Amino acid sequence: MTLFRLPAKALYGAPLLLVLLLLASSCGQQAQRDAEAAQQTLTEAPAPEPELQYGLPVDSFRLLAGAVQRNEFLADILLPHGVDYAAIDRIARDRDIFDVRRMRAGQPYALMLGADSSARHFVYEENKVDYVVWTFAGGDSVQVERGSKPVEIVQRQVAGVIEGSMYQTLIDAGAPALLANRLADIYAWSIDFYRIQAGDRFRVLYTEKLVDGESVGIDSIQAASFRFRGMEFLAFHYDQDSLGSYYDENGHSLQKAFLQAPLNYTRISSRFSRRRFHPVQKRYKAHLGTDYAAPTGTPIRSTGDGVVVAAGYTRGNGNYVKIRHNSVYTTQYLHMSRFASGMRSGKAVRQGEVIGYVGATGLATGPHLCYRFWKNGEQVDPFQEELPPAFPISEEHKAAYQQRIEQLKKRLEAIPYPEAQTAEPQLAAMGG
Repeated sequence: MTLFRLPAKALYGAPLLLVLLLLASSCGQQAQRDAEAAQQTLTEAPAPEPELQYGLPVDSFRLLAGAVQRNEFLADILLPHGVDYAAIDRIARDRDIFDVRRMRAGQPYALMLGADSSARHFVYEENKVDYVVWTFAGGDSVQVERGSKPVEIVQRQVAGVIEGSMYQTLIDAGAPALLANRLADIYAWSIDFYRIQAGDRFRVLYTEKLVDGESVGIDSIQAASFRFRGMEFLAFHYDQDSLGSYYDENGHSLQKAFLQAPLNYTRISSRFSRRRFHPVQKRYKAHLGTDYAAPTGTPIRSTGDGVVVAAGYTRGNGNYVKIRHNSVYTTQYLHMSRFASGMRSGKAVRQGEVIGYVGATGLATGPHLCYRFWKNGEQVDPFQEELPPAFPISEEHKAAYQQRIEQLKKRLEAIPYPEAQTAEPQLAAMGG
């Protein structure tokens, strides 16, 4: 039975209309899905990270950088940028975190200014790593905190052949000159750096500290090889019982009971002698010490642990310090310009501790240190003495130590020396 009848034209147009309706519905649903996906993408997209400097979002401020000028006061820097005397006075009085009296000419600083050009933050760089930030919260309210720039540790290696000075050789090889000081400290008990000569050579594995791509110092020396007068001296850093030190290839400590010299990088002007012409008294007499020429004020270090038995003045010695190290050894340091703070009889001192400063007091024609060395009560030449070593690698650490240094030795040997510098030392046959 027929319920209703459509016109013939309608019968032909119905499928097309249905298709159009279906297409419209499909397009609408796809558009909705696209809109939802776009909205989700917008929601999930991370916000751009703010640019940070000194731990602060610098893109929120106008940055004004400068350096402390000679005879410039804190008020000279802050007053022009809306910081009043009350806040400046508060900064000057609050010395718990940083004493502004320690600000030095030439050190960088930064001001972060708001839209009204008033200071929101003041940053002073103590050095290339550490800084202090003062935040101005309105009125005389000031917050202060310390910060440090991120330090990157990078592995380095260097090799060189001495032609002139150790410093220049390192610079020519592209290494920091300060590496010379670190090597001198490591080898202070085995190599006389006053006697290095053309042809002596070295290889070093070390790590360097970088801040913003700029070197800020040596982090550590992992291993070194120093060929001195034809003899090779190896040094490997190893932590034994949480204490790091340097040892040779056999596990013997490089640290002896005494430093090789009480000064860093000066020159020996007169050696131990039983007969020397005295420059002041104008006659020949024994000179039972070693003279080191150095500028006035150069720090003098105790060459070993011990106790001060005398710190005073005599006409011949000038200002001097005498240290007893044990029942066998005693050292003495003459002609000081002044003593280190607290230097007195009975004071315990550590190896490398500054005990005074080079001068020309007493019988002296110019600034220098006369270093004297006693063994069993007799003055001797320390350069001729076999000094006792410190503790070696213990039995429980020997296997781990040998495994570590085998790797380091291979890395050292792989460092090439500069091709143009291959001559052996002329005095190599003399040995050490």
